[in-house]
Amino acid sequence: MPQMIFVNLPVKDVAKSTAFYEAIGCTKDLRFSNEAASAMQLSDEIVFMILSQDFFKTFTPKQIADAHATTEVLIALSRDSRDAVDAIVEAAAAAGGKADIREKQDMGFMYGRSFEDPDGHIFEPMFMDMEAAMAAFPEGPAHEPA
Repeated sequence: MPQMIFVNLPVKDVAKSTAFYEAIGCTKDLRFSNEAASAMQLSDEIVFMILSQDFFKTFTPKQIADAHATTEVLIALSRDSRDAVDAIVEAAAAAGGKADIREKQDMGFMYGRSFEDPDGHIFEPMFMDMEAAMAAFPEGPAHEPA
């Protein structure tokens, strides 16, 4: 089995969130979905597990963060082009998310935007021209000694 990532996200409305994730390009895997959860496949290696808040609570003794008020995690997603970054952000906004919660980032070799899903989870789609990045940082980024 290839190494995969399953991102478990608590949501208020599983059906609404399922429709949102389908709108940004995910496919619902019916084998692992029911009224309390939707397995939303973005790629062969990335699955967003959309879990009702009550179901999510069974996995953790901690309080669930209100992602509209507190940043819990930033989910960066690589895309194949600048146009693909723009397309997923526009799809997120059209499906009930919030586009560009911070300024666009354009460093020449890397381009990124951001959006929130309806529950406030933050996504950062980005495109990096690896050849241009390697030219910009031929020996890696400089770091100050600790």
